[in-house]
Amino acid sequence: MGCISQEQLVAAEECLRQAMLYSDVATLDVLISPDLIFTTHLGQVLNKQEDLDTHRSGLLKLTALTPSEQRVEFNEHYAVVSVLMQLQGSFQGEPFSARVRYTRVWSTIDKVLRIVAGHASVVA
Repeated sequence: MGCISQEQLVAAEECLRQAMLYSDVATLDVLISPDLIFTTHLGQVLNKQEDLDTHRSGLLKLTALTPSEQRVEFNEHYAVVSVLMQLQGSFQGEPFSARVRYTRVWSTIDKVLRIVAGHASVVA
């Protein structure tokens, strides 16, 4: 990751959390790589536009997104973040509450930390 510090990556994760919580599509657009591969908790594979469309459309409305158990591992060209999140909100108008483990791969693209891959799993 070169000159990117753990503090910068943790800050990027917090920026992402806030953007997800408020469906801030403009910020999500900056943080997500154009080549994103994201696997949902249902096994669906989404690209960047599909992920952004979920927030843009209002299908997903989060009211709480509380992190715990965050782990960060650095490699020469990327970093991997694993974080457990308590989510509350609604999807397609149906309320939900879930514990979800996210794994994200971050890389510096055009001098900006961006998510290139991610996965979500529901934790029982």
